[in-house]
Amino acid sequence: MARPKLLPDNFTLCLVGTVILASLLPVHGQAAVGFNWVTNIAVGLLFFLHGAKLSREAIIAGATHWRLHAVVLLSTFALFPLLGLALKPILSPLVTPTLYAGVLFLCTLPSTVQSSIAFTSIAKGNVPAAVCSASASSLLGIFITPALVSVVVTNQAASGGGSPWHTIGNIVLQLLVPFIAGQLLRPLIGKWIERNRSVLKFVDQGSILLVVYGAFSEAVNEGLWHQIPLSALGGLVVVSAVLLALALAVTIFVSKRLGFNRADQITIIFCGSKKSLAAGVPMAKVIFAAHAVGAVVLPLMLFHQIQLMVCAALAQRWGARDISSETPAASQRPAAAVARR
Repeated sequence: MARPKLLPDNFTLCLVGTVILASLLPVHGQAAVGFNWVTNIAVGLLFFLHGAKLSREAIIAGATHWRLHAVVLLSTFALFPLLGLALKPILSPLVTPTLYAGVLFLCTLPSTVQSSIAFTSIAKGNVPAAVCSASASSLLGIFITPALVSVVVTNQAASGGGSPWHTIGNIVLQLLVPFIAGQLLRPLIGKWIERNRSVLKFVDQGSILLVVYGAFSEAVNEGLWHQIPLSALGGLVVVSAVLLALALAVTIFVSKRLGFNRADQITIIFCGSKKSLAAGVPMAKVIFAAHAVGAVVLPLMLFHQIQLMVCAALAQRWGARDISSETPAASQRPAAAVARR
């Protein structure tokens, strides 16, 4: 039986189910302490496997197409935060202060890796450049995101209250150290990971679900759903759509104005307009106070789903356009050959 087109993917359904489960049966007390340790281990394992998966050649190659990578990084770490701050008079009335802090946090996050590369490939973009840009964004985000959060997120109710250096230290300890360990052990386990990609996918999605469950449990225990009215959730949909639309419009305009070819334009658009759920959820757990993490990651979860649906449609449309533009030329060659005969 074919899967209905309008039905979300399995992971999205799992995310929704996890939020519902945490709302009905939140973990608390000593169980929450133990669950937090399990989550920390899962997140560390996630970044360890990502470090072992990413080849050093891909990291080094990131410097070869510096103009493209510079545009992607500026879009990811400059354009988005500026949009979030500039649109505050419009966005703030639509959501609660904590949700707006989550929107600003979303704006500071690195780009996605897997989906950016996948959509670039479908749309016939520059895949090697997408691999480098997305990977560089993810790695640099470990340092840039907490620094940006300390500047743009001024809601002390949502922040963890620690100094930026303390936050960066926690990020380095929980995320970067496992990543570097994975890089160092890549010669020993890299081939095994390539053969068992399902393991990385399981850890990737499983760790996110664990963090989401723990975060929403803590938030529910603090009265999350009593603090967020339905109107604010509806406003969050509007906010996410506006942010994505502006990011897509700016990356399309800038990539054309700077004279990039079509393949590079596609790479800039998909890598420069997307935000990483896989990196964002663990970072939120480290950066923000425990009771605020659930509300803070809610904008990210919603934006993630919207960006996947919109970018999937764009990638399929642009990929089909390239195929159709090649078809007439291909069909004319045999005809010309027959005429010459």
